[in-house]
Amino acid sequence: MKILVINGPNLNFIGIREKEIYGDQDYNYLVKTLNDKAKLKEIDLDLFQSNIEGEIINKIQKAYKDSIDGIVINPGAFTHYSYAIRDALASIKCRKIEVHITNVYKREEFRQKSVIAPVCDGQITGLGLQGYYLAIEAIINMVNSGEAKEFV
Repeated sequence: MKILVINGPNLNFIGIREKEIYGDQDYNYLVKTLNDKAKLKEIDLDLFQSNIEGEIINKIQKAYKDSIDGIVINPGAFTHYSYAIRDALASIKCRKIEVHITNVYKREEFRQKSVIAPVCDGQITGLGLQGYYLAIEAIINMVNSGEAKEFV
């Protein structure tokens, strides 16, 4: 099984920026623990981070060509306004889970609107880095169970 994890702008700065919001664990910790989980689950995990919208879109389009089974995406600030990333995600038919480290619904009003969520199978928010692990588990379970893909 192939799963792609995409992190958007500033997520490479977790553990550095606003520790009171995002915590002390840095991006390298996230990468290591996700890779460790992938080995345990015997899945092929591709981790990608970019601060550039077009690079994220290119990676999503490449996921189609690579026959990725699922995408875990934390689009960062692109969550709220990137119709281009939304359209790229909508164009491929694999499992998709949107993840946010913080509970965006307890933060500023502008963070409470996601243009990405409607083209994803689910959203995990506010569970810290554990949200990534749960999203990977969800994709594995959905793919293995053959659940029908539902898009509204």
